[in-house]
Amino acid sequence: MTTTATQAALQSVPALLARNAVQFANSTAYREKEFGIWQAWTWKETAAEIDAMAMGFLALGMNRGDYVAIIGRNRPALYWAMVAAQSVGAIPVALYQDAVAEEMAYVLEHCGARFAICGDQEQVDKVIEVQENVSGIEQILYLDKRGMRKYDHARMNWLEDVQSEGRAGHSRFESELAARRAELTYDSTCVMLYTSGTTGKPKGVVLSNRNIIETAKARVRTILGLNEKFSPIRRCS
Repeated sequence: MTTTATQAALQSVPALLARNAVQFANSTAYREKEFGIWQAWTWKETAAEIDAMAMGFLALGMNRGDYVAIIGRNRPALYWAMVAAQSVGAIPVALYQDAVAEEMAYVLEHCGARFAICGDQEQVDKVIEVQENVSGIEQILYLDKRGMRKYDHARMNWLEDVQSEGRAGHSRFESELAARRAELTYDSTCVMLYTSGTTGKPKGVVLSNRNIIETAKARVRTILGLNEKFSPIRRCS
């Protein structure tokens, strides 16, 4: 494949992940300190986690164009959830973890989120609190299961269970996931971010893959002075 053709294929965040999983397979992609000990994932391991999550999302019925609210602190699995949502053609919407329920309700209703992925019990409680005023939430997923045992799980799932479902259904969902990823282009929506709302209601800012990738490339080249072979490590603490 020529350089031009290679660049043309790398027009989405999931496509770049797939490239890194091969080119930097055993290099560290993510680190997170848990109980005082650094946990690490290579690019290959990260891609496997995201594939499982994306297939789990397909099992839950996540559609192209669905909005997926992602609420929580800086953690690898929540970044993976963003890329997994992008992989199935959905649009991640990041919310501030310290937003009060009322502020969260506005964003959830405004974007029409079908899914809410929460970091922990605190964020789950906020989503449950506002559901009377938010019409679209169909599934709540959570990362940290502490305190969640006695909740009604009719429309709620632990994120690791979603991944397990995805792994179990690999043969059913692999071709569909590949097809959806192949549909992504430079101008496909990558993420929707909301302004702080200091001068009024928050406004949704739609960013394409082009916006995100070109901005990231410019930052790396200009500020850090690194070459294109650099394999960035994201540390979460």
